[in-house]
Amino acid sequence: MSMHRALTALGCAVAAVLATAWSAAPPTRPAPATTVRTHDGLMRGAAHDGYRTFQGIPYAAPPLGTLRWAPPRPAAAWSGVRDASRPASACPQPAGEVPGGSTDEDCLYLNVTTPDGAEPARPRPVIVWLHGGGFTTGAGSSYDAHRMAVRGDVVVVTVNYRLGALGFLAHRGLPGSGTFGLADQQAALRWVRAEIGAFGGDAHEVTLAGESAGGYGVCAQLVSPAAAGLFDRAIVQSGPCTGRADRPFAPSSVPLSTARAAGDDLAAKVGCGTGRDVLACLRRVDVSRLLAAQGSDQQPAYDTPLLPADPAAAIAAGRFRHVPVLIGNNHDEGNGWAAGIIQAGHPVNPGTWPDVVAAFFPAPGQAKAIVREYPVHRTDGGPVFGAVIGDADFACPTARTDGLLAAHVPLWRYEFADEHAPPLAPGTPPFPLGAQHAAELPYLFDLGGRPRELSAAQHRLADTMIDYWAHFARTGDPNGPSSPRWPRGPVLSLAPDHVLPTRTAPARHHCAFWSALH
Repeated sequence: MSMHRALTALGCAVAAVLATAWSAAPPTRPAPATTVRTHDGLMRGAAHDGYRTFQGIPYAAPPLGTLRWAPPRPAAAWSGVRDASRPASACPQPAGEVPGGSTDEDCLYLNVTTPDGAEPARPRPVIVWLHGGGFTTGAGSSYDAHRMAVRGDVVVVTVNYRLGALGFLAHRGLPGSGTFGLADQQAALRWVRAEIGAFGGDAHEVTLAGESAGGYGVCAQLVSPAAAGLFDRAIVQSGPCTGRADRPFAPSSVPLSTARAAGDDLAAKVGCGTGRDVLACLRRVDVSRLLAAQGSDQQPAYDTPLLPADPAAAIAAGRFRHVPVLIGNNHDEGNGWAAGIIQAGHPVNPGTWPDVVAAFFPAPGQAKAIVREYPVHRTDGGPVFGAVIGDADFACPTARTDGLLAAHVPLWRYEFADEHAPPLAPGTPPFPLGAQHAAELPYLFDLGGRPRELSAAQHRLADTMIDYWAHFARTGDPNGPSSPRWPRGPVLSLAPDHVLPTRTAPARHHCAFWSALH
């Protein structure tokens, strides 16, 4: 198996590993119900200890039949009282985060968690959460937001959006090519502006937040003209806006021409490449067949009406929504991928290291320079490989994004650095993973409804992070009366009992080397 094929397989392996952390909790006895009226009709959610949940709320029409690969349309109204006590289906995706996967295209739903006391007369700030998963996996319902809602006193909305080929197919003559999933995110934001007041949310204080692909979705909405006026603040977690297609571990976008070529390949794989009406043929293809034919990761297309420019170029030129931004990455982002590649049968040692680097950095001269900058000695190959992935794909692009955004807007940057963060999956990795990609999520959410086991110090860190995120959603500044001071400029290191600003993070991550290499 080639290294690139190993990477493709690893995409599924990582999703399967995370399934343990994300899979849905067992059903519990429903709490007393509560009813809310929206423009589309009445719905009954569930009341819990200190908060209420409303799940499976349609924000757009089901993208079925001729609406497959069409911009999202308004949801239909309903009569009677809609049951909103349980989540709707996840969007189509292979098995992994969603146990067994999903083939249900009727998936454009969102979930609202609101603290007791939030009501139309006393609205709370709103955080809209975009899940990660390489634009291929994930679901809004995987993120139980009750701790953020209750401690932060904010309303939290988690969103499903179309994924994979169903979310990002591009084809000539197809309006919305390459950006259907991003259009869904905008439809959800429009729903929030129109409806969140009924749930006790403040439609004029909306923060768009996301992690990994969800963080990159926030970047895309910052530069999309169609998202103007839909949110007031932005949080980007491990999804740097300056991602590049030749850095395969972090999300990025591609030119429309590249996305169309991928669409042509997909059509050919499912037997629609030579037909007279390719789109009609594609709309008849079974979902499971599309999932089998698509790539392991997807990328939005730019040079499109929704995304006229690559977010990296638009932000470098200052052409983005000028709102306050909270942005950050994890100290050991790449360790999970490095461990997975090693466990897939590709050891990293002094003899194999040059070939491993060349597989992911094939440009002439790059591999040799990286091997010199990041030498592998007898026993440290895995962490070194993880550092290369983390620096090249996350830490240094985040530092670059930080500098570009901070020239125009208030910006706060963090680095999550809990080296003993709870593992996201069972089993023993080949080396300690530290603060790997997604390790910060259990500090903000109960993934799949199951709280992770945190020490007392880690619980304090989780409370501090929620305080920062919620106060940022409330004022555009993360600083509040209950948390250590977070100054603008330095990077705030987030670790148990060790929350303090540091100016050393970019240097620690070899960013001068990566800047010169590029």
